[in-house]
Amino acid sequence: MKDLQEILAIAREVGWGAADILRSYYHGTIKDSNLDVQYKQNEPVTVADIAVSQYILEKLQAALGNEDFAYISEETYKSQSKLASNLVWIIDPLDGTKDFIEKTGDYAIHIALIKERRPILAVVVVPEAEKLYYATKSGGTFRETRNGSIPLQVSSGKRIEDLTLVVSRSHRNERLNYLLQNLPCQNQKSVGSVGCKIATILEQQADIYISLSGKSAPKDWDIAAPELILTEAGGKFTHFEGTPLQYNTDDINQWGGLLASNSEYHDILCQQAQQILAQLVNS
Repeated sequence: MKDLQEILAIAREVGWGAADILRSYYHGTIKDSNLDVQYKQNEPVTVADIAVSQYILEKLQAALGNEDFAYISEETYKSQSKLASNLVWIIDPLDGTKDFIEKTGDYAIHIALIKERRPILAVVVVPEAEKLYYATKSGGTFRETRNGSIPLQVSSGKRIEDLTLVVSRSHRNERLNYLLQNLPCQNQKSVGSVGCKIATILEQQADIYISLSGKSAPKDWDIAAPELILTEAGGKFTHFEGTPLQYNTDDINQWGGLLASNSEYHDILCQQAQQILAQLVNS
């Protein structure tokens, strides 16, 4: 098997190629750029999702094969239980489909390599910003543009009251709103796509992201790549209980409360989130 840096170089190249395809759909420069929006479990899916999923899978499999790796993509996943392979690619070809359709620019591509249920390599591309974020386990996080790459670190040195939460435009419910209203930090920034949200933390434009599952929960492909690029830049991404996230388990959903942060007040915010939600249940 190739070493991790060789695999990373392949994943970055695939990420840029996928970004070019999505931008061609987004800006209507591709022949027959009608998105043909369908709905799968109340979530929109476009021809762009399908085309990019196919592109990423074909390129990775051509370069790396199926012997050492298994592959899970949002658009091809059929609710199978965990894959037996030790190394599994978890791919979201278009995170933020609603934002893609509504032309907010907040959409991303997630490519993560999982080993024994934890990410060891991640690529997150934000096509409209023309930025690619990548990380390997214990190797740090970098932002790559067409001109080169630089290492990134999350923000530090703020008071807890001055932290900024990056929040969803669409995935909101009463419990989440109650939680956000009662946290000590009230600055908020609305951004679509989990990948774009975590990118704002990497770019030091925000400090915290909270996911709270309701009737549905984020899936492995929503979280795996963003988690690693955040943690390798000095941040944290855990369940409210402080336990690490696990991927390629028997359940593709990431249930419960998840908190991503620049790490400075991570444990305090996790405890406060649990207390606030307990108050709501008891009220």
